[in-house]
Amino acid sequence: MIFQQFNLSPRLDALTNVLTGRLIDLPFWRSWTGSFRSRDQLDAMLLLDELGLAEKAFVRVERLSGGQQQRVAIARALMQRPALILADEPTASLDPRNARVVVETLRAINRTRRITILVNLHHVELARAYTDRVVALRRGRVVFDGPPDALDSALLASLYAGDEAEAEEAAPRLLETA
Repeated sequence: MIFQQFNLSPRLDALTNVLTGRLIDLPFWRSWTGSFRSRDQLDAMLLLDELGLAEKAFVRVERLSGGQQQRVAIARALMQRPALILADEPTASLDPRNARVVVETLRAINRTRRITILVNLHHVELARAYTDRVVALRRGRVVFDGPPDALDSALLASLYAGDEAEAEEAAPRLLETA
C-alpha cells in the first residue's frame, strides 16, 4: 500500500524506512531490535538506487521533499515483494513535476516488474497520460470504465456534471461508450 501522506517515520533515515517493509518477514527479536539482515539492507539500497535516491539513504525522511518521500514509500512497498500495489492518491500533496515523477515511477514498476498497480487519482490528466485503463466512480457507482483515450471532452463534462439527475442519466451512456 502506498499512502497519500507517505506514512513514513520522519526521524528515521530513508534506508531504515524502506527496511520497515521487510519487518513482517523477520523474527521478532530482529524486528524489535531493528537488526536487519545484510541481504535486506542490500535490497533496500538497490531499490533506493533504482528510484534515484541512493544518495539520500542516510538522510532523515523529514528532510526530503514530498516527491522523494513518496519514492521512499514506494521502495518500502516494493520491499514486501507485492503482486499488487494499492496507491491511494500518491500525488495529492505533490507539485506537478513531482506528481509526474511518482506516476512515471509507478508505471515503470508496472512495466518492468509486472506488478499490478491500482491507483486512486483525482487528476484526470495524470490518469489519461499514464494509465492503460480508467474507471471513474460517482457516488459509489462506476460511470466510466475504459481506455484513457475514450475520455473525451464530452464524457468529462458528463462526469463533472453538477446536476445529479444529469449525471445519473449520463452514467449508462458513458459505460456504453467505453
